[in-house]
Amino acid sequence: MIGYTLKFQKLSGKSQSSKSGSPDISCLRLYVVGMSTTAYLPKKQRTRVGLIGFGKAGRAVASVLLNDKTIDLVWVVRKTHTLENRSVPEFLGINSDEEGTIHWMGDMDFKSLYASSPVDAIIDFSSETGMDYYAKDAAEYGITIVSAISNLPNDRIKKLREFSENSRILWSPNITLGINFLIIAAKTLQNIAPDADISILEEHFKLKPETSGTALKIADALDIPQSSINSVRAGGIIGVHEILFGFPFQTVRLKHESISREAFGNGAIFALKELQKHELGFYNMEELVGQYFVDANMKYKKSIKSPKKLRLINRIFYRIIQRIKHT
Repeated sequence: MIGYTLKFQKLSGKSQSSKSGSPDISCLRLYVVGMSTTAYLPKKQRTRVGLIGFGKAGRAVASVLLNDKTIDLVWVVRKTHTLENRSVPEFLGINSDEEGTIHWMGDMDFKSLYASSPVDAIIDFSSETGMDYYAKDAAEYGITIVSAISNLPNDRIKKLREFSENSRILWSPNITLGINFLIIAAKTLQNIAPDADISILEEHFKLKPETSGTALKIADALDIPQSSINSVRAGGIIGVHEILFGFPFQTVRLKHESISREAFGNGAIFALKELQKHELGFYNMEELVGQYFVDANMKYKKSIKSPKKLRLINRIFYRIIQRIKHT
């Protein structure tokens, strides 16, 4: 059974639980806080977000952002002038108090856009050249950047690292929570059994020409050759990644499947909120997710009293943390 809590939200922004007596309905808003709902913040208290890119992934992410009432989707920028000046909530058919105005890159430079519609964070689901529009200026303004571009070249990753001196910047080729947990779990198993045979299988829609950036990331994280990646292209598969560990008498398969592109939006929101807890710098999703993995497993370290076993556990945790930091 899922419990819920009734609360009354003052329009001034202060929240208080309902108690005895009837509230003044004219100045209070009743809402439900539970597992099936997200937290509610008045618009002025929300994190202001700008979205770069409005393709299939960008639209799915926008819908998730609009349904999270701790975030205010201020605007969307795209490379074409199609849908220019339209409202994202209106276009997606979502009832929202957010403007979410669609802009064309060719119509306004980033500095002018920021001057008229400032944001606290930018989420990028465009392409490898999308960062040319905003990244340098946004970092100088101290705007948090979450980049989810799959195949970002090394020279552009280097630029993001340089820009992170003035901002919090995260880059991840696959920003879903599940895939990043998959990578961390695979690293852990590889540390336990370094001699296991490892193979990666990635499946995507028929028209995706290149090898999955996520699969390349997994291969790099596990320090195995790209020839270990096997690709399948069929129908409209959104994305499936499987890591197979082969042992002499058993097989372990770690698998992640994206059911819908909205999963990217959930990952982006997680990254955005976690970055707010960190200092300026360059981050990846494995670092943010990995800390939860380490914290959740600390009980095993505490329960082992044998010095020899404790040293072994310490080495495993140390290796996991170091590999996460340097991936």
